[in-house]
Amino acid sequence: MRARTRIARKALVLAAVASLGTGLLAGCADDGNDGDSSGSSDGGGKGKTTITVGLFGTMGFKEAGLYAEYEKLHPNIKISQNVIERNENYYPPLVNHLTTNSGLMDVQAVEVANIAEVTATQADKLTDMSKVAGVDKSNWLDWKWQQATTKDGQTIGLGTDVGPMAICYRKDLFQQAGLPTEPDKVAALWAGDWSKLVDVGEQYKAKAPKGTYFMDSPGGLLNAILSSEKEKFYDASGKVIYKTNPAIRAGFNLTAKAAQEGLVQPQTQFQPSWNTTIAKSKFAAIACPPWMLGTIKGNAQPDSKGKWAVATSPKSGNWGGTFLTVPKSGKHVKEAQEFITWLTAPKQQATLFKVQASFPSAPAAYTMPEVTGATNEMTGSDKIGPVFAEAAKSAPVQVIGPKDQIIMQGLSDNGVILVTKGKSPVEAWNTAVKTIDNNLDQ
Repeated sequence: MRARTRIARKALVLAAVASLGTGLLAGCADDGNDGDSSGSSDGGGKGKTTITVGLFGTMGFKEAGLYAEYEKLHPNIKISQNVIERNENYYPPLVNHLTTNSGLMDVQAVEVANIAEVTATQADKLTDMSKVAGVDKSNWLDWKWQQATTKDGQTIGLGTDVGPMAICYRKDLFQQAGLPTEPDKVAALWAGDWSKLVDVGEQYKAKAPKGTYFMDSPGGLLNAILSSEKEKFYDASGKVIYKTNPAIRAGFNLTAKAAQEGLVQPQTQFQPSWNTTIAKSKFAAIACPPWMLGTIKGNAQPDSKGKWAVATSPKSGNWGGTFLTVPKSGKHVKEAQEFITWLTAPKQQATLFKVQASFPSAPAAYTMPEVTGATNEMTGSDKIGPVFAEAAKSAPVQVIGPKDQIIMQGLSDNGVILVTKGKSPVEAWNTAVKTIDNNLDQ
């Protein structure tokens, strides 16, 4: 989901969103508790076993009715979730609890931007879900399963959603700029090459409706480009390579070009001013995992419904996604393992997508009617599930490093955004590198 802060995905969604660190993860859910969070066996459940669940953002399990369904199937179980709104407020305490092996809930969510660090440094505090009855790795996308698997083969978390990348666009603004509006024709304009997307932006600008930009932000474009690379900030050995990886500099320079040409808004995603540009229809296109439609819906005016469409992105990538883990120190380990095994099964993931737009990490869900027939208020009658399913299946198995979030945020919030403020691409790159290296040294 985030993104990673994480904007209320799938209803106001995130990231699950999402969204992926970098200040790109947004989240909206109630801070504090939803019911008992003590982990006690009664927990207000009148003798029932209470499974406590620690989450960030609106992951949608409760909203989709999955807790109620599980409690009905297991009358002796009560589910109690504790939600912290933003991942940057959730994750540091989680690390502290894992480090001390105390104060952990029965189930703890981990955002994709943090899963590499948790897998590498905290696996001994978490149960190996690959050994749990009913867990079959073939139920998940290969790359999703691998993200939570240690070098010695332990799988410390089960994947919930993923964020397969597409491009969402305003059909009315595209039409006014003389561009095609049907998703297949739009996708053909930039198929296979992110630079073609920038070329379309130049075409848009030539006839753009007054006061609008082609894309929402430099950070969003850069994140989309880099999400489609197999190697990003780290290599397979764990070495930091962002400064020497040619794909990173190329993506940075392409985004800087778009910024110099005025194709992207001078905005940072998920900030109040960025939210306002959605409401005022100030941009025509946005890098768009499924949960982004929830973000759009949460900020758009009612008359925007049905004016958006979803097209295949130039290259497949992933932005966002979450894992559920079971700490060994939890009070109800066995019950928690059984619960998240059920919660992340294909059928439940399909239900979650239908209600909350959290796209399944279980390929078996992609042929279920909840996915194949999925529509969205913002995109009208268009079937959007197949576009995201193809992106999910073809996304690269990307190397994720422990400090991906810090590096991405530096490249975005301390890098390409500066080009929209008059800095040269070289100046912006140097500022980003200085900021990132200072943060990595801390």
